[in-house]
Amino acid sequence: MTCDCGNVISWLLRVPIKGSKLLFKKYKNIQLLLLILILMEGYSKCEANFVPLSPISFLERAAFVYAKSVSIIYNDVTYTWKETYDRCVKLASALSIIGVTPGKVVATFAPNTPAQYELQFGVPMAGAILCSLNTSLDPPTLATTLQQLEAKVIFVDHQYIHSVSEAIKILSHEKTALASPSVVLIDERNHTIVPSKTLDYEELLSSGKSDFNIIHPNDECDPISINFTSGSTGKPKGAVYSHRSAYLNSLSVIFRYDIKKMPVFLWTVDMFRCNGWCFPWAVAALGGTNVCLREVTAKVIFNSIMIHKVTHLCGPPTILDKIASSKADEQRVIPTRVDVIVAGPLPSLEIILKVEKFGFDIHHGYGMTEALGPMTDRSLTTSNPQENDKDIEIQKIRCREGTHNILTQDVDVKDPETMISVPSDGNTIGEIMFKGNIVMLGYFNNMEKTQKVFKGGWYMTGDLGVRNPNGDIEMKDRKLDSIITNGEIVSTIEIERVIRTHPFVKEVAVVGKPDNALGETPCAFVTLKGECTLTGCAIIEFCQEKSLPRNMIPRNVCFEVLPMNSTGKVLKFLLRQKAKTTGSILCGNGY
Repeated sequence: MTCDCGNVISWLLRVPIKGSKLLFKKYKNIQLLLLILILMEGYSKCEANFVPLSPISFLERAAFVYAKSVSIIYNDVTYTWKETYDRCVKLASALSIIGVTPGKVVATFAPNTPAQYELQFGVPMAGAILCSLNTSLDPPTLATTLQQLEAKVIFVDHQYIHSVSEAIKILSHEKTALASPSVVLIDERNHTIVPSKTLDYEELLSSGKSDFNIIHPNDECDPISINFTSGSTGKPKGAVYSHRSAYLNSLSVIFRYDIKKMPVFLWTVDMFRCNGWCFPWAVAALGGTNVCLREVTAKVIFNSIMIHKVTHLCGPPTILDKIASSKADEQRVIPTRVDVIVAGPLPSLEIILKVEKFGFDIHHGYGMTEALGPMTDRSLTTSNPQENDKDIEIQKIRCREGTHNILTQDVDVKDPETMISVPSDGNTIGEIMFKGNIVMLGYFNNMEKTQKVFKGGWYMTGDLGVRNPNGDIEMKDRKLDSIITNGEIVSTIEIERVIRTHPFVKEVAVVGKPDNALGETPCAFVTLKGECTLTGCAIIEFCQEKSLPRNMIPRNVCFEVLPMNSTGKVLKFLLRQKAKTTGSILCGNGY
């Protein structure tokens, strides 16, 4: 469609001034508008120069450019990129045959197996929306989620067939007009006892047509997937990703971690977390190899690196704990560079340095489901770290969140009321906000929540932070978790980082305890390692030795196993209830 500039200009010149008041109000300089129209003469947006962005194209290209290269390794199973492409096409065809139409939701409930990887492409290629669900969900929660999604089909690994069967049973007893989803079993053992009418994954694929016409999005902002938030601050919400944001964030991942052609990616991050941080699509774009895993252990990590020459792995910081606490006969000195990317509260400096000594380059990211995973990054690797070097400890453990990636338009810390940026002084606290091309479309079937987090052209994270003089963002706390002591905001994250460095501490969570005089005071809930024993006073004294400000030193310390949700996030709202009934500790330090 071309622009007939001559006719438009003639019309503009004939419009009386009074009648064109609104036009002049919109375009303050009518001459500039005319110039733009003249310059656009002959320009055309068409299929030749505009194709909706979609990560589907990465697989199509990989099947041609890297046809014979290995795409997937899983135990004794190996596929090439041409084979993976063919399987995904047949999967998309089979979905269409069983009635999955464009725009419908297809759910998965599986670990990081080849089938889970194929679904990241096959479902969008059928025009449907993929929702990979957390395999830790219990049957009642799973039933509620499937009902909310109105999922047409659910693909389930044999390991979780019992949970899904129970969820389907719950759905069948619900008084609703919605039909229960069809179940497709991913059965590696071929002898799983399954409910009637259950389809087999490989049989379903064999029913698909290899010449199926892939359904590309008409609009690049069409949904490609739904990923649920952790629910650490409330009921989990389904963040909807577009083909466009998935495509662009996949490229962003490549830039951010300087990934070269044909990397070897070890699947230690769950694909149900932000579509595996978009790595399924990024690896396809580079023709790399996916080493799929059913279970993540230190032994598997080291062996996979040695056998397959792994270049990248990522996930929550617990991966660092697994590597650092590995047994001597499991450990290996990494012969080549391996980048390990983590996002979340970091473990102690001791663990980080131990992992580095094995040969890993550690990156720490900050992000969230709504941003398709980590959106800022900072390398934690240091050269020749000196023991007890406080500068290194500050650099690593405080862990400023780093610089935003190339496809995030902007990250800022603002006053949420005035929307004015806070000064870059490292002290003034505001809310972290961002905008750009890798932000979700919104929350699935929840316009109220969507409108609440999108304000003035920004996504409001609900995280409190500061901007340092060098421009880096430093997260201080979740807005809901922060403590107000004597009118000042106290960061629970900073207290937790200090306590976590104690050699006897395994896990820690800090919440506010109501105080008549100060408003709130810090209350620490601590889980100790193994058979270690410790007193509350010892924790308080440790915080004093680490020079924590007086208002950040806990007045209450409780030792127990921390309550966590299915994603491994601490349920602080439960701890806040417990904190109300705990008594203050009396130590020789005045507390």
